[in-house]
Amino acid sequence: LEHLVLDDEARFAYEIEPRDHLHRPSVDVFFSSLCRSAVTPGVAILLTGMGRDGADGLRQLRETGWQTIAQDEESSVVWGMPGNAAREGAAVQILPVDQIGEAASAHLRSI
Repeated sequence: LEHLVLDDEARFAYEIEPRDHLHRPSVDVFFSSLCRSAVTPGVAILLTGMGRDGADGLRQLRETGWQTIAQDEESSVVWGMPGNAAREGAAVQILPVDQIGEAASAHLRSI
């Protein structure tokens, strides 16, 4: 399996590297590619899932000006991925799944 990334021309692409990454495809690799791209910061959302994949990438996005949202524990089936992001301060907002769409839309309308 390959990682989904945003390439230098802001197009979706697949990459083999990093080969040693535990998760394939990896949310961290995708989020990191957004940080390196020329796209305007937007909204990044991390939903329910096992492990910590996505937490580091979400933090990187937050540090580069993105609005970051993680799903809350109560509405998650497994709060591993969003929970790690929340504990590490990667998420600007931690919301129930049914409020995430409106929060993302409101942020995009404001920029």
